[in-house]
Amino acid sequence: MIVRPRPHWLRMLFVWRGSVLRDIAPQLLWTTAFAVLVTVLHGRLFQWKVPLNFVPFSLIGLTLAIFLGFRNGTSYARFWEARTLWGALLNETRSLVRQVLTLADAGPSAQAHAAVPTHRLIAFVHALRHQLRGTDPAADLARLLSPEDCARLQPARFKPAMLLLMVGEWLRERRLQGQLDPMLAQAMEVPLGRLTEALGGCERIAGTPIPFTYSVIIHRTIYLYCVLLPFGLVDAIGAMTPVVVAFIAYTFFALEALGAEIEEPFGTQPNDLALDAMSRTIEATLREMIGEAQPAQPAASGTADYIQT
Repeated sequence: MIVRPRPHWLRMLFVWRGSVLRDIAPQLLWTTAFAVLVTVLHGRLFQWKVPLNFVPFSLIGLTLAIFLGFRNGTSYARFWEARTLWGALLNETRSLVRQVLTLADAGPSAQAHAAVPTHRLIAFVHALRHQLRGTDPAADLARLLSPEDCARLQPARFKPAMLLLMVGEWLRERRLQGQLDPMLAQAMEVPLGRLTEALGGCERIAGTPIPFTYSVIIHRTIYLYCVLLPFGLVDAIGAMTPVVVAFIAYTFFALEALGAEIEEPFGTQPNDLALDAMSRTIEATLREMIGEAQPAQPAASGTADYIQT
């Protein structure tokens, strides 16, 4: 995710880092070069004058804009829902740790008593991040959990769900030992259930992409539109055709690329969610609540680095 102050309006025109221009540069250059060729040939193709003007492109452009608007709106809805779910992870883990500290009867050692469920909740957050990104959570689990917990999690396919189960088992043990009133244990199940809902929501977004046919339709239409556009403009605007084609192609290519990027919000591209940073934030606040030292933060790579993963 790009995190930086909004630059001056003039500098904003030339921002490269974090934009999608790097991804669309090859097709944009190719389209502009083709428009230059069409302009030089005055719209002729093998001695045949292509009979096009700007009218059909006005109609097609309107339809294409509607399709792109739908695609980008759907992609952003997925992105924002994913961010809302990770916000719920922060809120519900805080609530659950607070309840562990204030409702369970652990005497003066309440903070030490809460270390086990708190570490399991932190491990849950990191395990969810790894599951969504398809990476290995072993290192994070080893530093947060006991060897027994790690051994139990090793064969599990859905480690975040198993960690929530282990937190629930801790609550059951406290209830059976008389350290937690049954009514209070039931109340503590509420944030635990909401964590399960957030887990399922993240899995739904990660496992259900936008139907592929939308991407195919938009992709084909954009490229055909940009390839044929110089033939419709060359007779009307002449030498300015490549400039106008480049501007329109940039708009369409960039919107398509941005929609495809935020469609999968759990990745590591510049405009995806900063799951690493959010996981560290949740870990820091939960450790602070039980009186543990804050985890070491990664060193900044320089003032020009505004991208968090």
